[in-house]
Amino acid sequence: MRALRPNPARRKTLLGATAVAMVAGLNAPALIDFSRSRYHEFKINQPEYLARYGHWDVADMPERFQLNSIHATLLPTGKVLLIAGSGNNIRLFKGGAFKSTLWDPVRNTFKKIATPKDLFCSGHTQLPDGRLLIAGGTARYEVLRGDVKRAGGAMLIKNEDPDKARVFPKGTLFRSPDGKEYVSQLTVRVPRAKKTKKKRHGTGGKSHKKAKAIVAASEARVYVEATAPGRKGITHTSEQYQIKGLTGEDRHNFYGMANKLGLDKKDFQGIREAYVFDPFTEKYLRTDSMREARWYPTLVGLADGRVLAVSGLDDIGQVVPGKNEIYDPVKRTWSTGPHRYFPTYPSLFPLQGGKLFYSGSNAGYGPADQGRAPGVWDLRHNTFRPVPGLPDPDVLETSSSVLLPPAQDQKVMVLGGGGVGESTRSTARTAIVDLTSRHPVYRRGPDLPEKTRYLNSVIMPDDTVFTTGGSRDYRGRGASDILRAQIYHPRSHSFAPAAAPTVGRDYHTEALLLPDGRVAVFGSDPLFGDKDNTQPGTFEQRVEVYTPPSLYRRSRPRLQDGIRQVHRGETATYATADAARIRTARLIHPGSATHVTDVDQRSIALDIRRGRRSVTVTVPKDPTLVPSGWYMLFVTDRHGTPSKAVWIHVR
Repeated sequence: MRALRPNPARRKTLLGATAVAMVAGLNAPALIDFSRSRYHEFKINQPEYLARYGHWDVADMPERFQLNSIHATLLPTGKVLLIAGSGNNIRLFKGGAFKSTLWDPVRNTFKKIATPKDLFCSGHTQLPDGRLLIAGGTARYEVLRGDVKRAGGAMLIKNEDPDKARVFPKGTLFRSPDGKEYVSQLTVRVPRAKKTKKKRHGTGGKSHKKAKAIVAASEARVYVEATAPGRKGITHTSEQYQIKGLTGEDRHNFYGMANKLGLDKKDFQGIREAYVFDPFTEKYLRTDSMREARWYPTLVGLADGRVLAVSGLDDIGQVVPGKNEIYDPVKRTWSTGPHRYFPTYPSLFPLQGGKLFYSGSNAGYGPADQGRAPGVWDLRHNTFRPVPGLPDPDVLETSSSVLLPPAQDQKVMVLGGGGVGESTRSTARTAIVDLTSRHPVYRRGPDLPEKTRYLNSVIMPDDTVFTTGGSRDYRGRGASDILRAQIYHPRSHSFAPAAAPTVGRDYHTEALLLPDGRVAVFGSDPLFGDKDNTQPGTFEQRVEVYTPPSLYRRSRPRLQDGIRQVHRGETATYATADAARIRTARLIHPGSATHVTDVDQRSIALDIRRGRRSVTVTVPKDPTLVPSGWYMLFVTDRHGTPSKAVWIHVR
């Protein structure tokens, strides 16, 4: 397979000359029949067009590496990890066929990665050492109302024994007083009951030596299904359930409690497992499991290197009710985090000073009136200050958010979005908030060319933001995919058109900046395959790569390899023959994207000192601005032409 590299000279000779010869050899009637697509192909490969709009190339993966890309991460090796898990394919889920592919965009080679669990719709973020933390995923696929064959719901397993915990395996049977039976769908551990002692007081307020023991039952929740099909398994009353197979005191100490168990829609259910992917050994490694099961969670790195896990659907398909948790990569354990409710996949950006900003962007699930307002979250005190002013606040699902470059400006932009759930509504609105303001307020930005949801937004080395794809309707209904791309220029506060992609992208799409300055776009999961919404959609497995106009200029600055590690507040020097033409330097954190949500990407401006044949950059001291981790160092000239990135590990 050919490497995807811009080569305007080759295009000019092979495409331009061929097309001109064809036109010259045709008479007038033949010209009328000349294919519009052929002429378009000729036009978009002309040097003037390339230098103004850029160019797209499509790469088809060899069949044995193909997968439904749901998650994409640029690793510090320069390779891209694509994770599908079951890839929204219930057949693969039931067969245990979980997929990941590693792509080398330089060599354009692919490698299968053994995937230990269904990481479909997990959360992920990069750790300070360059490994990727992935937490959550899929325990069960949704079943729509009408397709549910057996009643089911949540069963609370109670334990009144303070001396022991107990694990109940998948398939444990629960029996109600009237004989209805339900089977657990997952293994669950019930902790020991809590025992406290309360001193008894005699007359005159004197306490006796003996104290009364008070036992508080512990509990754990598990999803159960009726053994009987259809309406026979429905119950609407609160009951206590006997657990089959228990003997002795266990029969009294352990029991189930459930309310409604019905045939209503069953949402996706999450898992507790967590893994790290090592980019150097190219393997998944198991780490400590979360306390809560999560599907559609956001993972966000904190300034001290720990990771906050937020939201997601739990083990019975409900939004986790504010039970957030924190992963310590040194201890490899999870602990309780500050309690706060968000809808799934909330866009949370670390701010200078250590707080988080919730832009309002999310991927849905949860009530329309709960946890949707943007605001600044102080984790230390667990306070939340709403940020007002966002236009069209009720069309924030499937919107895109980005921390505008450079990160020192502390501005966040929201782009497009759709209505709650399967709404047909979408918006062209963009809005920007300056979080350095004492009273931050969203201000309206330039509109997108058309109403868009599922828009990919990628930070570029020249401080612009490249945006592409999306659709007008939910999951591209009505053939509403948008074959457009545009570049946001913060200085002029405007969009400029870019070359149009050839592949439509909607739900389950991701985009990443590559170390050579190009942008790779993956995935798309349309609900239907035709305008009339009568044919099922097909998951888009092709990779499309955009080469920006700046890479069609005659030359680009070049950095020689320098030091690979630097501490915050220190300098790093790189040899270059282009020192005189270099104007800016940026540290760009590699992206880790899913569901058009990428809270990993950020661009930090560096102070730069030019020598005769070298440049020296200074890394800011503030860990809340520059969290520890691997970064790409880009330099640009006065035209905004970027170098290829040099990888550097900031500590």
